[in-house]
Amino acid sequence: MRHCDAAPGSPDELRTLTPVGHESARALGERLAQAAPAAVLCSPLVRARQTAEAIAAACGLAAEADDRLGPGTDAEAIRTVAAGKGEPVVVVGHQPDCGEIVLAATGRETAFPPGGVAEVDL
Repeated sequence: MRHCDAAPGSPDELRTLTPVGHESARALGERLAQAAPAAVLCSPLVRARQTAEAIAAACGLAAEADDRLGPGTDAEAIRTVAAGKGEPVVVVGHQPDCGEIVLAATGRETAFPPGGVAEVDL
């Protein structure tokens, strides 16, 4: 999934979620908790960590940030980071990476607005 709505700013890696982004992340956490994820993984950038932390809290888990999931990540990096974590795994990342990974894995183009989610079997 893509991180929730973030405030503009610089440097990019320190951008935080907006109040709307925080609320969206909390609501997504409630929704995704029904899937009983085994892990919540994320990019190390603040907005992705904040999104993942809200989702993980709703699932009774701790979010796990990994540098390999930062901007520019790909499906192979996700496979590597998620290996041994169980299934399903929630991964919080960035655009255009989310769209490119879904396209490569499924052949379908998917829009990823802030907080956008797609289920993909990697």
